[in-house]
Amino acid sequence: MKNSMKSTLAGLALAAAIGGGALATTALPANAASTDSSQSGSTQSTAQAQPRDESKGGHQANGITETLLTGDTATKVTDAALAANPGATIQRVENDAEGTVYEAHIITADGTRATVYLDASFTVTSTETGGPGGGMKG
Repeated sequence: MKNSMKSTLAGLALAAAIGGGALATTALPANAASTDSSQSGSTQSTAQAQPRDESKGGHQANGITETLLTGDTATKVTDAALAANPGATIQRVENDAEGTVYEAHIITADGTRATVYLDASFTVTSTETGGPGGGMKG
């Protein structure tokens, strides 16, 4: 009787394993597809919902991506922007994708956000105020 019961239990276990495996295999493609699409959708919406970190540059315009300046160039742009705007604080300095060579994003002494534009000789050519990068160039 013990052998008969062991055989029955083993047969049931084997049948459950085979049946469960077949069920999992059948359900897997449907689950995989729905999981992929929901993950894909949530990843896209999360990426779109997060604002760009302005301190890292990266604004794109006219097929050009602005990049942060470093070294002597960064120092020269910083010095020129601060000389033209005493008491200002530099947020970042970068190349400009919209017409001038360099730009310095600043907060003026009175707290106004502005962008100072410079040419290749590090001469200030214009300043725009307001908004994240300022307003219209002027």
